[in-house]
Amino acid sequence: MLQSLLKYAKDNLEPEPGFTSKEVRWAVICGRDGKYQGVIELGDVSAKKNPGRTFPKCPDLSQPELVSGGETRSHFLVANTEVVALYDPKEEGTGYVTLAKNAHAKHEFFVSLLRQASSDTTELSAAADCISNPDVINQICVALKKNKAKPSDQITFNIGIAFPVESSQWHEWWRNFRQTLSGTRSQKNTKTTRADKTTAALMRCLASGELAKPLPTHLKIKGLLDVGGLQSGDTLIGFDKDAFCSYNLRQSANAAVSEQAATAYRDALNDLIKKNSDVLAGIKIVHWFKEKIEPADDPLSWLQEDPNLQQVAAEERARELLNSVRTGKRIDLLNNRYYAATLSGAAGRVMVRDWMEGAFQELVQNVSLWFEDLAIVDYFGKSPIKWPKLETVVTSLLLPRKPKQEYRDWVAPIGPARMELWQAAVRGAGIPHAVVSRLVPLHNAFVSNGTLETALKTNEKAGLFTSLLQTRMGLLKAYHIRKHRINGGNLMNATLKPGLNEDHPSSAYHCGRLMAVLADVQRAALPDVGAGIVQRYYAAASTTPALILGRLTRLSQFHLSKLETPLARWYEKRLSNIWARLGDGIPRTLDLEKQSLFALGYYQQMAFRKDKGGEDE
Repeated sequence: MLQSLLKYAKDNLEPEPGFTSKEVRWAVICGRDGKYQGVIELGDVSAKKNPGRTFPKCPDLSQPELVSGGETRSHFLVANTEVVALYDPKEEGTGYVTLAKNAHAKHEFFVSLLRQASSDTTELSAAADCISNPDVINQICVALKKNKAKPSDQITFNIGIAFPVESSQWHEWWRNFRQTLSGTRSQKNTKTTRADKTTAALMRCLASGELAKPLPTHLKIKGLLDVGGLQSGDTLIGFDKDAFCSYNLRQSANAAVSEQAATAYRDALNDLIKKNSDVLAGIKIVHWFKEKIEPADDPLSWLQEDPNLQQVAAEERARELLNSVRTGKRIDLLNNRYYAATLSGAAGRVMVRDWMEGAFQELVQNVSLWFEDLAIVDYFGKSPIKWPKLETVVTSLLLPRKPKQEYRDWVAPIGPARMELWQAAVRGAGIPHAVVSRLVPLHNAFVSNGTLETALKTNEKAGLFTSLLQTRMGLLKAYHIRKHRINGGNLMNATLKPGLNEDHPSSAYHCGRLMAVLADVQRAALPDVGAGIVQRYYAAASTTPALILGRLTRLSQFHLSKLETPLARWYEKRLSNIWARLGDGIPRTLDLEKQSLFALGYYQQMAFRKDKGGEDE
């Protein structure tokens, strides 16, 4: 994984220790004479959560560089509003100027860096003069408060009509300045620690394979706040406990990586998280390709797209792209490869939960198969639905989200399943049995409590509930198809179609169909009935069909007698056909897998009835 990240950084970025890209939301405007002219917001000011403007090469100090040497330090040119402007929105009595001594110390260091760098970049002295004036600081704080800025927001300078951070004039000064920081400890404290001894020797870099001085503490990865990470960032490689260390090595010497390589993989991951990542039920998926491809040709993006925005169904796009690669029309994609890492944050660490790589053609084939296996007729019996994004498929395993419920708490029950479904979509792996054991009880409760029927009558959340039902049924269908395919059989692939299959070999499937027709008969005879046979008997019928369905069939004779003769005969024919396919009779009990076939039979029969008009025929 590290080597792949290094290649990405080499091909797409310009990684250099001491520099990184940063998102900056605010800028202090001042003239070349140092006079304050105002504060502006950068980036897309109309966005609900405006991250600001990205500056690709900003000065950057690692955490050890910031805290070593017994001196209070700050970043250079770009820092948070608390450091640059002493801003604290809670301090109304002081004009929103912070009283924190540490913030004032960092502010003084920030100003001193501007003055030191002004020897190479003269306009920086104007910025230093501007924020050294207490009256100006007060004006900046008031302006930031008016614009609802946060103390953690990043801020820089616009001097004249230019951003100094975009200039390269200060780069050499900054490189030299960082070199002085490495000697700070030895100047103030001559004691050498075991970590110093370890990192003094050259070691083989785990990422590049070259001999290099290992970086004691690795740089932090940003962008995982929404999946358990910290605002300040998280460490991918770190050894802060004795239990993590061995052979008398200290800190990251246990997995030696040079500063250059650590900077490269940090920049690569930060760039990918920002530009090419998706959240899947509490985890973040980052992916890229060996050779660049057009966004429209990215099979992994299809798994996360909103189907309402698609010009062409993802399944059709996958099929067309696969045919183009196989026939040689897209030879540019033939030798390409994909890479995908699944990440989350935990206690300041980056958790790599999964790593996948493989041939591009194999990826397209697996994604195409994913859509094909999940394809199912919609609730109203029309053509197979356009599949929702993978996030929707995964969260179909959950109960409806409660008001004000934290997202992490909501998705917690399906922790392992989300990873297995992701692997099923990308690798073509089987869908775990845990999906069935969770879906079947959820579906039984969903059907038995009449949630969908009530929604359809009141038109309240009807679309949401039908979409949920369709997704769950498609997932059950895919489970059976993949299980038989992996075991070397094609029975389910041939018999489980998107729509109704009256010749399906499973008696459990036909039991579900029988339940659907019996429910239709009751609705036709007693349209105003309260709790019908579905609400009363569906759960029992799906587990002990022999005990329930025979009794309901006998009851249906009473309902049929209330219908007009042509309609009654139509239903009698449907019931007779299903009974004929049950062969030796109804099973006494059904296990979870057969209950899922019962659910599929029930759903597809209901969809068939709605498409054909049911009782209107």
